Formats: sequence, structure tokens, C-alpha cells
Amino acid sequence: MMLDSFPEDIKPHIIPRVKGDLYYKCLGCSLEYPIEKLLYVCPECNEVLLIHDRDAKELKKIPGAVWQKIFNFRKMLTIPALKGIYRYHEFIGPCMPLESIIYLGEGNTPVIEASQNLKEKIGLSFFYKNDGQNPSASFKDRGMASAVSSIKYLIDKKIISDVIAVCASTGDTSAAAALYTSYLGPKIKSAVLLPHNKVTSQQLSQPLGSGARVFEIPGVFDDCMKIVEHLSTRYPVALLNSKNAWRILGQESYSYEIAQDFEWDMKDKAVIIPIGNAGNISAVMNGFIKFYEADIIDCLPKIIGVQSEQADPVFQYFLEPDDSKRKFIPVDTKPSVAQAAMIGNPVSMPRVAHIVKQYNRLAGCEHVFFIQVKEQSIMDCQLLANRNGHIACTQGGECLAGLVQALKQGIVTNRETAILDATAHAIKFSEFQDLYFKSKIPQGYNITPDPYNINLPSLILPDNQNLVPSQKKRLKKKDFEKFVKDISDKIAERLNLKIS
Repeated sequence: MMLDSFPEDIKPHIIPRVKGDLYYKCLGCSLEYPIEKLLYVCPECNEVLLIHDRDAKELKKIPGAVWQKIFNFRKMLTIPALKGIYRYHEFIGPCMPLESIIYLGEGNTPVIEASQNLKEKIGLSFFYKNDGQNPSASFKDRGMASAVSSIKYLIDKKIISDVIAVCASTGDTSAAAALYTSYLGPKIKSAVLLPHNKVTSQQLSQPLGSGARVFEIPGVFDDCMKIVEHLSTRYPVALLNSKNAWRILGQESYSYEIAQDFEWDMKDKAVIIPIGNAGNISAVMNGFIKFYEADIIDCLPKIIGVQSEQADPVFQYFLEPDDSKRKFIPVDTKPSVAQAAMIGNPVSMPRVAHIVKQYNRLAGCEHVFFIQVKEQSIMDCQLLANRNGHIACTQGGECLAGLVQALKQGIVTNRETAILDATAHAIKFSEFQDLYFKSKIPQGYNITPDPYNINLPSLILPDNQNLVPSQKKRLKKKDFEKFVKDISDKIAERLNLKIS
């Protein structure tokens, strides 16, 4: 769309200008550091960082209604840098020149209303936001677009060169990191660490296909994370896990899109998010806070974080109602079908604890909740969702299980509307569906397949084994006609079809 076609009051703002004064701030000792360096934890106290903008107050000079209009009209632009998460440039990376921004198709994922049958089964209206429709098939592309763009920004400014990017992963982070770094090759090369035999074959194939160096490590994700943390403190590498504060900025776009998808009305809304490394829930809360403080939305939605009982350190932390008595204790995880959330010591836990206080204070009441669900309900809810027209991954099943529990506990009511995060595409976790249907899920998952949910293919063969076609042996016309009739009759019988 040509700029001349835009309304006069937003023309000066449609193409964002490079501005802002961004800096890292430590959540522990509050020390501040410049963003013109690769930094992931505070050099003084080793605590995680958040990125702030000293010029954030400038955002309030534009009325919230005008911001809404700007973002609505930006959707019509054909400028690649503004087609994805950087549609919200001023709130994600205002210092970022458009030429430094990488866009591979991330963001703008659809919000799909639950089918009438599914809404009736659950008991309220809800939607799935299908983040599995990002380019590497998970929500991690949002944060990776931001993190890798920040690296390109430093490369463009000739501050760094020949970057080796590393990450630990349960699967999705490695796919996103490998994809985005390969786009900038050979300026950036990636290496990913995965827990051996704890990543689906579909997820493993992604970083391999993108050319990353893949290292499988004994143990679980938390062990891989400790290794990449050690590498990032001793060697000049770029850490691409959510410990990287740029990742959090990119993932805030999830909140901004939800606000825009619901026409900026967050009243009586509840956003349900699975908790893994705790980066996504931190980002989602922070994003809504930014829009609230800029008057783009006039209320904050409820936030509900969900964890499996097999990996629930954040849930356990918030069980203590007295904030002054809470103490975070990492847990040893057990097997979970929600593999991306199978993390016992989330690196963004300090961010969650910090932002929850701010979120509840701004909401004027308890507005962030944490729920524990069983593995059985995660798997059954994933299958229920997908049998009703969705493409939910196991983490999407975890969210639906969380919604069911939230409704039972009165955290949400049937007068509210829920938005559930399907963090990845269902195909990434199809191995668990296959094991479920074949009743071969290992005992440690505590899942018993429900015969009603099992769906397996039926092989239909003709009575006459000489009438079986193949690529090597094609049947003659009359034999083929017999084959077609025989197989058709058998299928019609299975489907209880009657000749009209």
C-alpha cells in the first residue's frame, strides 16, 4: 500500500524511526549495561537481565487510540522488516534499523476459535493461537528473530564478526536458532546442544537440515543449559536461549498480536501459557504491561501459567501465598509428553517472580495464576483439540488441560474468553500420538491410552490375493475392476453405507 493512502495523522509514524535508548538492567543488583555487547547475565551478581528503554515515556506522547491505528495500518505495508514482529518496532527494538531486521515469516499467527462442539465440551468460549505456524513451526521464532536481528545489528555496526551462536534445547529452540542463523551464514554459525534421546526425531531433523552443529548430551535439558551457560561465560559465543534478553523482547509480540486480534479489548480475557524455561510467560506479561502503560489497552488480561506435575518448579514456588516466604527450589523432572516444558530449573524464573508482582500491582488484584496438570490430561486434551479441527502440540494440550482445571477452580468463569497457546505444530510431537494409539507410551509418563481416543489405519485387502495391484505389477482392466468393487464393498460395509 502506498504511503500517500494512509491517514494524515499517522503518516509520520507509519515507518518507524531509529530512536530509543536501550540498556540491560540486572534483576538482582539493578546495575545497568550497554546493549552494544553480547551480555546474558550480570557480570557482578550473575543474575538475568531485562532490556529497558530510557525513552519509554516518549511512547505515551502518542495517544493509545493513535497507536492502535498505526499498528492496524502497518499490517498493510509490504516492507519485509515490518511484516513480522517488528510491526511493533517501538515496543520491541526501537534502536534497530530496518536493514538489520531479519524477517523469515514469523509472527501474525492465526487465532482460531474453538469449534462449537469443543466449546460445549469444555464449558466456555476459547481460542487457540497457533504459533506452530511460525517458520520453524514454533513460537521460538519470535524471540529468535529479535535475538538474531540484534546480532546482525552489532555485525552491521562492526562491533562483532564471525559469530558462533550456541543454545541448549528441548527441540524447538534449536530449530529456530539453526534456521535464523543459517539465513545470515557465513557471518553466523550455530551449535546446538540437545539431551540425548529426549527430542523427537522431527525436531532433531530441523537443526540438522539447517546445517547446525548438533551435539547430543547425556542427561536432561537443564544439564545442556548449564553447559551452554559455561561456554557463554568463558568463550566469545552468542547465547540464543531465553537467558538472552533480546529473546524476551521478541516474544512480547505474542501479547501485542493478541491485543490487536481482539480489537484491543482485553476485558474478560484469560491468556493461558505453558511454562518451560519461563521466558515466554515473562515476555507475555511484559508485553501486556507495556501496552497497558501506553494506553493501547485499558485493562490487563488474566495470565494462567500451566505446568505438568512431572516438571512443576514454578507452580511449586507460587503455592506459597506469602511472597516474602517464597523460595525457588529446582526440581528433577520426570518424563513429559510436553517436552518443551520439561525443565526443572527455568533460567527466567527471576523474571517471572519480578514481573508477576508488577502485573498484579497494575491489575489491582491477583491476576496471574499457576496451575498443575497431569500427563494423562495433557495427552487426552491434545487429542480432543485436534479431533475438533485444531493443530495443537502437546504444549497446546497442556494449555487446554490447564483451562479445564482453571474452570474447575473458579480461576476463570464461563463468562470469560480464553486464548490458549499452541506453542508448536502438532506434527513435531506426532511420535507421542503414535505411541498413544499403539498403547506403547513408556510407563514413566503415567498415561493410559483411552480406547475411545485410539485411531489406527485399517488395511483393506481383496479376498483374491492375485488381485493386488502394485507399481511393478499393474492389473489388467477386468481384474482391476474386480479389485475396485471388492475393496469398495468392504469399505462401504465398514462405514455402514447403503446403496442409494
